[in-house]
Formats: sequence, C-alpha cells, structure tokens
Amino acid sequence: MPDEPMRTLAYICPACLQPVAVERSLFQLSAADSELFCPCEKSSLVTAPDGSHVTVTVPCIFCGKDHTVRCAAEAFAHETVLAFSCAPTGLDCCYVGEEGAVFAKLRRLEGIVDKLTQRSAAGDGNFLDDLVMQEVLSEIRDIAKRDGISCTCGSHRWNLQVNYSAVLLSCTECGGVMRIPAAASEDIEAICCHDRLLIPQANTNRPHGEERQ
Repeated sequence: MPDEPMRTLAYICPACLQPVAVERSLFQLSAADSELFCPCEKSSLVTAPDGSHVTVTVPCIFCGKDHTVRCAAEAFAHETVLAFSCAPTGLDCCYVGEEGAVFAKLRRLEGIVDKLTQRSAAGDGNFLDDLVMQEVLSEIRDIAKRDGISCTCGSHRWNLQVNYSAVLLSCTECGGVMRIPAAASEDIEAICCHDRLLIPQANTNRPHGEERQ
C-alpha cells in the first residue's frame, strides 16, 4: 500500500513565541475540520475543508489577531509550500506544504521575529531591515530599466507599493499582484537571481499572501 500523502502546517504561537509545526495526512485534513494546538495550549491553527476549498484560520504573532484565508483544495494538497501573510504588516504568519519546504520557511520566519523584536526595542527604522529594503528596491529598479517587469496577462504596466517588509508589484490591467519579500538577507540573494519579474495574472481562487514556489 503506497504511503499516504502528508502535509506539514506551521506557525509561531503569539502566546509563547515558539514555532509550532504539525504533520497531518491529506485524509485527515480533507475528512473534517482540524484544530492543531500549540503545546502551550494558548493558540491553535484551524483547517476547515468544504470540498473544492479549505479555510485556514491562524493566530498572528505580528498583529495579534486571527487571520482566515480560503484557498483552493488542489493548491492546499499539492503545492510545495503555501505562505499566508498578515495583511496589515505583509509578514508571513502560516505555512502549509511539504515538510522540508515548510521548515525552511519557518526558520526564516523565526529570524524575522527575532529581528522585529530587536528593532522594536531600539525604536528606530522605517522598515524591518532598511538595508535589505534598499537593496531589493535597487534590484527592482534595475530590472524595470530593462523592461523586465510584466504580467502573465501580457501587460507591461504595473504599480509598486513599498510595505514594511515587502514590495508589492501590481498589474494595472488585470489586478494581479506579486509580493517580493524584503525582510532578510536571503531576500536580496533571491531577487538578484532574477533577470525578469513576472506578475501572476489575477486569480480569484488564490488567497492573499499565497506564494507559489
């Protein structure tokens, strides 16, 4: 009998500030609602399947509120990793996907939380990491000068929005959005690998904050 497909779900608990990662089979996640508790029992992640979609509710360490996102069941079951973000801050708050990819994202998120704590104590800075943001914006400008930014809908018209820890590129034709992280040193390395940036065409089946890898 073949091994049952598994999914790893992860977030950082706002109460104890510890990373929480659990593994569940696709059967468990698709059969009924699941509530996945932090060991401190002061927070939990909830998944609720409804056939073609899965609703995920997760506590957010950054804004202190619960975020609820509805995503396509196909993506929930098969994407290498999905990242759901906090809309007010633009920072990731939950991951779903393959174990290795999720743990890599979770380690990065722990580093961001540590950095955010240090900057909050210092009380300065316009961005989570000013240097990283400057480097990412510089790379985006260089790509734009080569007309290297476009959308899969065919448009080369776009807008740029700079947030606390990420840059958003949005297509003015279809409304598609590409989120470019600018929070850690590896984000500089990631953007440097691109000669072009391709904004995904707007798709109402994908939730805000979801990333394809």
